[in-house]
Amino acid sequence: MQHEDLTTFLNAKPQALAKGPIALIFIEDEVEVDTTLRHHLDCGFKSVLSFMPKDFKLADDVARKVHRIEYNVTHDASYVDLINQVIPAVNNQWLYFCFNAEYLFYPFCETRTVGELLTFHFEERRDAMLSYVVDVYAGDLNKHPNAVSLEDAHLDKSGYYALARNDPDNHNHPKERQLNFFGGLRWRYEEHIPEDRRKIDRISLFRAKPGLVMRPDHTFNDEEYNTYACPWHHNVTASVISFRAAKALKCNPGSTFDIETFKWHNSTQFEWHSRQLLDLGLMEPGQWF
Repeated sequence: MQHEDLTTFLNAKPQALAKGPIALIFIEDEVEVDTTLRHHLDCGFKSVLSFMPKDFKLADDVARKVHRIEYNVTHDASYVDLINQVIPAVNNQWLYFCFNAEYLFYPFCETRTVGELLTFHFEERRDAMLSYVVDVYAGDLNKHPNAVSLEDAHLDKSGYYALARNDPDNHNHPKERQLNFFGGLRWRYEEHIPEDRRKIDRISLFRAKPGLVMRPDHTFNDEEYNTYACPWHHNVTASVISFRAAKALKCNPGSTFDIETFKWHNSTQFEWHSRQLLDLGLMEPGQWF
């Protein structure tokens, strides 16, 4: 289903926005577009909206199931602006956002839908879920020069850490239940990564409500949305498996020649299973069993 632009799509008050969870997927290039969309359809999202240039191709089975909205992510206004346009157009529905060559994983995702996950999360009086953007990369850059390979994907099994998130409005005291998380390729190659893009925490799943606004750093104007857990116990967290940083580092002329391989002594093969991410501490089930 193809739509001219987001404004036209929203003005039509489509049935696709009537029931969530709804995935917003921003297509920056033609790498792993079909696999990204299929993965999120398989997660159980009620609607998948793909924002992409009109000349990008989609497989027929994917094109029939997603709402394709014409948009050039690399040239047009910020994708954050688009998210903020969608928020008031949905009625308290859960939203999710990511980019192509990124894949959502959550505890027990092999047997449970994202709808089941968010039903439980909402029952715990939570309106947003922290996710960690876990960098993955091809093990052999000679075979995969853009650093993307689903069959040869690797990730860092250690090297992740968190720092306090200070509140400039409160004498730079740490914000309650908020941390900045770091690690992966953004940490190992930080000299090539702008400082405002080094964090790996992202509020990828959140419930829309009147007045909610996403800020450019992926945080929200409601501070409770930015917390990693509620005050009384730990909550479920998720991971977004992402080739995006590896792809950018190998496509950028300023960094590509400095990188012969992303593998190091803490690399391990990614198994494409939630159990591995749970074992590595890259997400947790909270009270969900």
